[in-house]
Amino acid sequence: MSIADFPLHQKNIIITRSKDKISDIKILFSNKGAKVIDFPAIDVGYPDNLNPLDDALNEIEDFHWIIFSSSNGIKFVDERLRELNTSLKECSKTIKIAVVGEKTSLTLNEIGIEADFVPPEFVAESLIENFPVSGYGLKVFLPRVQTGGRNLIADEFRNSGARVVEVAAYETRCPDSIPIQTVNFIANRKVDAMVFSSGKTVLNSSFLLEKQFGKEWLKLLDDTKFLTIGPQTSKTCVNVFGRVDKEAVKYTFDGLLNAAIDIFN
Repeated sequence: MSIADFPLHQKNIIITRSKDKISDIKILFSNKGAKVIDFPAIDVGYPDNLNPLDDALNEIEDFHWIIFSSSNGIKFVDERLRELNTSLKECSKTIKIAVVGEKTSLTLNEIGIEADFVPPEFVAESLIENFPVSGYGLKVFLPRVQTGGRNLIADEFRNSGARVVEVAAYETRCPDSIPIQTVNFIANRKVDAMVFSSGKTVLNSSFLLEKQFGKEWLKLLDDTKFLTIGPQTSKTCVNVFGRVDKEAVKYTFDGLLNAAIDIFN
């Protein structure tokens, strides 16, 4: 197969992820012939106040279930537990762990843990509908992002009679600027698609674009396709960018790749 036969050959595609997590999705798109343009729209770190997280972690053995809705939750909970001289793997010997999403499950696997429950569809609604036991009487730990995110899982478990401890394990912040190479591609209207994997990447991207290009920034993307990882991201994208050109059928990075291939072929 020649380079010209790759489905995304000569397509310039912007990936809007945190700087340290662009590489995995970048490889997927590059392997299909795309030129991937980095646009880090997220900086990830600990929340402003670590005390609520530490309080929960000091009592972690009292929980029946931990529910992770993102890979970042796993990363920062495990990191903080290690600073407290234990680990998520050690805690998993006595506590069941559920995750929302294939990528989140893989992140758990990378630290040697097999999730006790992964819903058939990678959204919060599917976890709630298919959870293997009643929530009544459970004590559930929900590490989450400090700002943004959805309260659906916490609300539904509380309504079912569970005691839910929901604390910020990390925060996603907006970077200061857009890389100069990316600025040049946008200014010259050479971007074929922008890929969004969360509502916050949509919001931060629009903020940075307006900061860089002024009030008329959206006109520079008139010919750019907007691709989203799932329904919640799509809602935000429609609100901010005015449209979504393709939503992934499967709410994963492979799903985003397939969306890109579909829209350009």
